[in-house]
Amino acid sequence: MAQIVLQNVTKTFKDEEVVKNLNVTIKDGSFTVLVGPSGCGKSTTLRMIAGLETQTSGDIWIGDQRVNDLPPGKRNIAMVFQNYALYPTMTVKENIEFGLVNKKVLKEERKKLVSEISEIVGLTEYLNKKPQYLSGGQRQRVALARAMVKKPKVFILDEPLSNLDAKLRNQMRTELIQLHKRLGTTFVYVTHDQVEAMSMGDEIIILNKGVIKQVDSPMNIYQDPSNTFTAEFIGTPAMNVVHYEQVCSLLPDFNINAGFVGFRPEHTSIHSTVFDSENSLVIPGEIITRETLGAEVIYQVKTNVGTCNVKSFLTSVERSNKVYMSIPYDDLYFFNKHGERMRDVAVGKKKPLVLEGV
Repeated sequence: MAQIVLQNVTKTFKDEEVVKNLNVTIKDGSFTVLVGPSGCGKSTTLRMIAGLETQTSGDIWIGDQRVNDLPPGKRNIAMVFQNYALYPTMTVKENIEFGLVNKKVLKEERKKLVSEISEIVGLTEYLNKKPQYLSGGQRQRVALARAMVKKPKVFILDEPLSNLDAKLRNQMRTELIQLHKRLGTTFVYVTHDQVEAMSMGDEIIILNKGVIKQVDSPMNIYQDPSNTFTAEFIGTPAMNVVHYEQVCSLLPDFNINAGFVGFRPEHTSIHSTVFDSENSLVIPGEIITRETLGAEVIYQVKTNVGTCNVKSFLTSVERSNKVYMSIPYDDLYFFNKHGERMRDVAVGKKKPLVLEGV
């Protein structure tokens, strides 16, 4: 196992900085997920850690070793890609032990390692099959087994589940979590899927345009976002973020120097009539879509502060189109004009004011 430290790491392609002065520590034995939109620099960061890309400036440490000039094969890292990269003419066994053969590991030791790893990932009965006769999930297990058999200090996984269907993706997420617990090795996982990030990682690094926006545990990121980017990126549906000036007249403290106010769809309730509440922001609107998803219903509500999402659980579907959204003051998030979180804002109690019009 090993921790990974990136110090002032920058990567430039031609004249474009795709990773900008990255400073982060990936903890020893953690399951750390790099997440962000396409083009945010997450895969480039992963490739620099693996040695497949050379950073333009800065230092990368794996354990107590500075690896700036160390080739990939000597970094004691194993990579799993989204396309599996299996050899079609080789059996599962031959694919798994390919790296060991190249390292001239003795046959008996290879046999022992392949048997041990195959048992862990559930491939024992498929060892003599070729990849073309395996399902997508089984091929992904072969790719994992091939990485595991090297017993590396660090596993690097670059969107390994993106080619699987939804059901199999859910199954493989669970298997990867269990595998990490069993191995106790440092996992660095890249995805653009926030559901994968939230469900798998014990620490999440959120990137945007080559810059780290927040590093924290999944629940801290959800409950305590540091900026509007994180607030709107994590959560399904995304947090509603509106300009403060559009709702400031409805809040008890008119002197808050905020730029934006956010509220999560699941903290918002809707009602067909105005109701009496001393502790809520109330915004009228009109329902434009309803998504009934069994235990939950997601509404899109058009208001004069923009279109907002509301998520309700285990309640009957609201049939009226003209509704009032209600958000408790305690569930409001305030951000400054640059989109950075304002954590010292407290909103007092007062009779609710209702935003007029739609």
